[in-house]
Amino acid sequence: MSIQHSAAWSLISGVLLLATPLSAADAVTIQSDLVYGTVGETKLSMDIAYPNKSLAPMPCIVVIHGGAWMHGNKSMHTDDIKYFAKQGYVSASVGYRLAPSHRFPAQVEDVKCAIRYLRANCEKFNLDPNQIGAVGYSAGAHLSMMLGTMDKEDGLEGDGGWPDESSKIQAVVSYFGPTQLDANDIPTNSVPLVSTFIGGSPTEKPESYRQASPLTYVSPEDAPMLLFQGTSDPLVPYSQAIKMVTAMSRHKVPGRVELLINADHGGNWGIEEFERTKDATSAFFDKHLKNQ
Repeated sequence: MSIQHSAAWSLISGVLLLATPLSAADAVTIQSDLVYGTVGETKLSMDIAYPNKSLAPMPCIVVIHGGAWMHGNKSMHTDDIKYFAKQGYVSASVGYRLAPSHRFPAQVEDVKCAIRYLRANCEKFNLDPNQIGAVGYSAGAHLSMMLGTMDKEDGLEGDGGWPDESSKIQAVVSYFGPTQLDANDIPTNSVPLVSTFIGGSPTEKPESYRQASPLTYVSPEDAPMLLFQGTSDPLVPYSQAIKMVTAMSRHKVPGRVELLINADHGGNWGIEEFERTKDATSAFFDKHLKNQ
């Protein structure tokens, strides 16, 4: 959930994707700083990439940055949205309001608004509104899982815009994301990060912690999920991933959890492991967003 580990991911990701440059045949268009919603005086924006040539509407992958809900920005994943566009997706890197200036549920409301915006503008971007997935890293993985588990009646939709559209997505990939924020397995060094995000302790704001946990919302109709989690992660223990796979099993939600033995919060994964998980991410989205 820390900015240091988010930066480590961004660096490694950039190395991987820059190693496979786009050819003329794979050219993509990138539009930056598109305003997808407005909350008060704050304009919310995303960057979006898509193949130059596509006749049929394409599935969409939203990329959500990490940084403990306090740091990071959408430009961290420019290379990722280029990569997904090359694979035949519309892909967006989403910015969202950050703590402590903006506490929970601002971040959840913002990413939900981003999904609604994409659906409302599906013809403009030539995307299939029924096939939208999200991949996130750390805090961004938490937000991706919220999108995959929450239904409209669960609330937290916010008032950023596009209220008639659904914010539920059809596939999720989580890289070391927390699933239950009020659990006693949250490490000591992560407690202040979560507290800053929520705006208080579990004792002070028990309902907010419950509402902010993806595990709260798991139900049979949820999006398939793929979770990558290191067993030596100092910020998000692998027990958090086990809780999610247990809930998914109980409700028969498709997907899987991969435990990376002795891997930490992204910093020591190495190029080979990130390459493998990147390929697995693409295959998972292809299965659940393209082959429908």
